[in-house]
Amino acid sequence: MIYLQLFFEFFKAGLFAIGGGLATIPFLTDIGARTGWFTAGDLANMIAISESTPGPMGVNMATYVGLHTGGVLGGIIATLGLVCPSIIVILIIAGFLKKFRESRGVDAVFYGIRPASTALITAALVEVCAIALVNTGAAFGTADFFHWKGIVLAAAVFVCLQVKPLKKLHPIVFIAASAVIGVVFQF
Repeated sequence: MIYLQLFFEFFKAGLFAIGGGLATIPFLTDIGARTGWFTAGDLANMIAISESTPGPMGVNMATYVGLHTGGVLGGIIATLGLVCPSIIVILIIAGFLKKFRESRGVDAVFYGIRPASTALITAALVEVCAIALVNTGAAFGTADFFHWKGIVLAAAVFVCLQVKPLKKLHPIVFIAASAVIGVVFQF
């Protein structure tokens, strides 16, 4: 039964999370809350691991949850659940686009999807920022409410990404440097 549930949950996420891996985060939050398969802290770890490893972020997270929940077979099933809608939709769209390549309706659909995709990614950004930079266990207004070290580190990485020579560095450099800083300063 767990395998069917894994497939169905990730099928829904794959079907509606338009915009890539970050757009799956709100769906994963919902899955974790409803099923108890993982906590918000686990989700933050999954995001960090998925961003740091090769492959699409959403697929990495589905595999992680499936493996954690149902073993190797669970990982395979959750991953298949996530990618099946994309395969189906791409096949359908490819057929329509071939026929309606210059249709105003098709252009309008894609134009309408972009803001929804942007909203899903922005919601994921807000959620990840809250997990990484805010101590939800502390009262608002207290010195412990914000993870100040995390905020300073995030700001430093952001500033570095705005500097022309540093922009050319591979993202893994920033991830590795942040990991080292986290260990040294005991985040």
